[in-house]
Amino acid sequence: MTLDLLPAVDLLGGRATRLAQGAAGTEIAYGDPLEAAMAFLTDGASWLHVVDLDAAFGRGPANREQIARIVAAAAPARVEASGGVRTAEDLHALLDLGAARVVIGTAALETPGWVIEACARHGDAVAVGLDARGQTLQARGWTEPGGDLFETLQRLDGAGCRRFVYTEVSRDGMLGGPATESLTAVLAATGRAVIASGGVAGLGDLHALAELEPHGLEGVIVGRALYERRFTVAEALAVLAEAAP
Repeated sequence: MTLDLLPAVDLLGGRATRLAQGAAGTEIAYGDPLEAAMAFLTDGASWLHVVDLDAAFGRGPANREQIARIVAAAAPARVEASGGVRTAEDLHALLDLGAARVVIGTAALETPGWVIEACARHGDAVAVGLDARGQTLQARGWTEPGGDLFETLQRLDGAGCRRFVYTEVSRDGMLGGPATESLTAVLAATGRAVIASGGVAGLGDLHALAELEPHGLEGVIVGRALYERRFTVAEALAVLAEAAP
């Protein structure tokens, strides 16, 4: 099986933006998000990972119009939507826009009962975001600690959540390589599908991640490396196909 590649389109104030370690004030703007999304799709992407950073920072769902435009233009490619999904209303709004999958992060730490219910009701249309600095989860736009990574993973796995998106925050947007050691530990702790995010800088990183596919890695989210043209979506897909077990 070949790993899914999910190019990231992070939205801040209606623009495509990348942050360093998710920190406000580190923005690098990359222009119109629909143009970025279409460039990835034209190059062969079958998934996009779209994040409403304003919502993640608690500023409200300021970018839903942009998400709707991307979802409509992307079809038949699929969109995984994320950022500030803290209520059933937030979840249903993104599903109603046509997102194929919605990632819930902070709410899985603060209102786990609802998230477990959402996982049961929506199945593969819901993933749980596990964003961590080391073993400590990060909540509310990565501004507050949110508990132990492995305790939370065990609890949500046992409750039936089917898929996790794991990010090592210290690697995100830094082009320093993925956190393969901690990712390997996460994969060993669950039999569920895992999508990795953070740190991919070159094609060699993708080749290394592909080796983890037999252990449960399903996909990889890539952002800044694509925007800075370290490689293209087509090149990434070719490497993942070649490296597939």
